[in-house]
Amino acid sequence: MKRSIIALAALGAGLLSSSAFAVNCSGLPVWNSAAAYGGGTQVQEAGKAYKANWWSQGHSPASYSGQWQEWALLGTCDGAASSSIRSSVAPSSAAPSSVAPSSKSSSSVAPSSSSISGGNCSSPQYVAGTAYATGQLVQNAGSEYRCNIAGWCGSTAAWAYAPGTGAHWQDAWSLVKSCGAASSSVPSSVAPSSSSSVAPSSKSSSSVSSRSSSSVSGNGRVPGDAAALPKHALVGYWHNFDNGSGVIRLADVDPAWDVIVIAFVEDAGNGSVEFRLDPALNKAQFIQDVATKRAQGKNIVLSYGGEKGTVTLNNSTNLANFVNSTASIINEYGFDGVDIDLESGAGVMHGAPVINNMVSAIKQLNAMYPDFYVSMAPEHPYVQGGYVAYTGIWGAYLPMIDQLRNELDLLHVQLYNNGGLATPYAAQPYQAGTVDMMVASARMLIEGFPLANGTAGTFRGLRPDQVALGLPSGPRAANSGQATTADINKAVDCLVKRTNCGSNLPLAAYGDFRGVMTWSINWDVKDGRIFSVPVGNHLKSLP
Repeated sequence: MKRSIIALAALGAGLLSSSAFAVNCSGLPVWNSAAAYGGGTQVQEAGKAYKANWWSQGHSPASYSGQWQEWALLGTCDGAASSSIRSSVAPSSAAPSSVAPSSKSSSSVAPSSSSISGGNCSSPQYVAGTAYATGQLVQNAGSEYRCNIAGWCGSTAAWAYAPGTGAHWQDAWSLVKSCGAASSSVPSSVAPSSSSSVAPSSKSSSSVSSRSSSSVSGNGRVPGDAAALPKHALVGYWHNFDNGSGVIRLADVDPAWDVIVIAFVEDAGNGSVEFRLDPALNKAQFIQDVATKRAQGKNIVLSYGGEKGTVTLNNSTNLANFVNSTASIINEYGFDGVDIDLESGAGVMHGAPVINNMVSAIKQLNAMYPDFYVSMAPEHPYVQGGYVAYTGIWGAYLPMIDQLRNELDLLHVQLYNNGGLATPYAAQPYQAGTVDMMVASARMLIEGFPLANGTAGTFRGLRPDQVALGLPSGPRAANSGQATTADINKAVDCLVKRTNCGSNLPLAAYGDFRGVMTWSINWDVKDGRIFSVPVGNHLKSLP
């Protein structure tokens, strides 16, 4: 699951000065104004080395390496080997591998201890959140490290930036030398091993094996014990009300759906939430249907929000009631986790207390259910809209997404009912429902993008396996934004295999791109499964 930081202040804080390091630029390509560069790419221009902070095209490193801008200055080229450039993490300007930057493990890219000199292993132990200065030495996990970018070195996100063990420690630190065995200040639970083929966000039932057997249901899974997702998943919303599509039993939901999101929980006041079944359904039968679907390996997830849904999360009392009532529902019905689908009625905007309180609630629930499923389905102005502006509702979900990277299984932004999508890749917004719009929306979530046209920092991308497209199931499921299933499958092919693309090309083939979400399962059934059959079959045919 897991990563965290929108680098708002960190990108500029402590960027290396031109005199900080002398860099060997012999292996670095010269910056090309026509080339597109992904975050992390290193180039040279006018005798200096630079590293891209996020996606960039046409903005020269020499002119755009100031605070909040696309490039970070690494040092002056002098022809000698330097610690500031590590070949193992210096991708060329060509498309990178299909593994997203966030999936790196420290052991797979750590430079040898002989590559940097100057330490004597007498430096203090690293402590997350300490205000380290550029050039300061620390010890962690048996080695000594030098701080390269102060803002990231001092991050409280130890899982991401703890030297030698964090998933992205190379963005902040350089290895100086090995100091022998030493204990790490970062718990092993947030330092994934590079030897495992399972991404850090992939959860297994073993993580909950220590829980009391008394809470285990007849299918062998306890509440909150999420099943592993298939490589490419079909996600759908089953709604507990009749909006013209009818109410259907959960047992009658087609096996094509890998994740069934139950819509919606209701606000009961003072932070508490409750789940009320439609009168046409029987509660005992519904609980059994949940257990049956879970026994088939499906994840059944409770959703907060919807078009008119609200939650009350304004203070600590609200927060405690919210967590306790959610846990009660999970225990009663056997759900695997929660989905956050708060829209305009819930008051999600920059600075609103609901954001930090929701983050705290999810972290508490995740601690109660260690294999807890978490997804989000915001409308695109709340996420990619942060590219246009970073105030009010625009990009308002990004701080929540950012703080919950460790817990987040899947982000499927709603690409409907909100018009076209402004992106860094074209002068005009892409039209809703087009292949280019779908591909561009996913690229922004995976590759990252500048906030408020580069004036407010950057959103650092998620892993491809944390991202899915969010689309209507058919012509009656949404007011606008419908895409043909043929175009949906083309967009998925473009993201997974880099084939069948339109004019917008991802920087790489993202083989682990997770899949597609739709509103709604009920409408899909009503319309003769016009979505789940073609899209579900296509997802299952992918490598």
